[in-house]
Amino acid sequence: MYIPGGIVLALLLCFLLEKGMDWDFTRAGIFPREAKGLTGIALHGFIHANWSHLFSNCLSLFVLSSFLCYFYTPLDIRILLLSYLGSGILLWVFGRPCWHIGASGLVYALCFFLFFSGIFRRHIPLIAVSLIVVFLYGNIVWHMVPWQWNDPVSWEGHLSGGITGTIVAVCYRKQGPQKPVMEEDEDEDEAAEDNNNEQTENAHTEGNGQLETKRK
Repeated sequence: MYIPGGIVLALLLCFLLEKGMDWDFTRAGIFPREAKGLTGIALHGFIHANWSHLFSNCLSLFVLSSFLCYFYTPLDIRILLLSYLGSGILLWVFGRPCWHIGASGLVYALCFFLFFSGIFRRHIPLIAVSLIVVFLYGNIVWHMVPWQWNDPVSWEGHLSGGITGTIVAVCYRKQGPQKPVMEEDEDEDEAAEDNNNEQTENAHTEGNGQLETKRK
């Protein structure tokens, strides 16, 4: 729980600092295809417009990153960084020319990673996680397209996160937790090996018996 808790704490402290000092961190976000927006690739996820924006992202990040850190322990930090930076880079490439802020891209990236990773690995606990993610966040796909002209919601950030999470799931499908080898197959192999050993021993015994008969 340290990593999920640390992420939420960092977002909360950044928001409190901005509001407490009466600052505006919006220009530390991403401005697509402009040099001034490049630093936002690393900083945009820590900036939120209001308490509602912050709370929704913090709750989702805590739940999804907890799933990630529990079930994908060897890869959790790497997947978090790739999901965050990858979604930010894609947003900088094709987003609308305005300031984009918030950790929604990371939320979408984790959703899509957890869903597709469980499907690709075909491991029952990970498939269960995929189904839970669909149950909790299945409606987020509707926020990956614009619903109105000049939509105030950064649907490009959501779409960037979804694409990034899917790509990361494909790239790491052979790493981390995998479907275990069936015990029945192992038992069959052991039984076949014991049977071969028994046949070999019987052949040696019969051979020795024939030699003893000839000697007599």
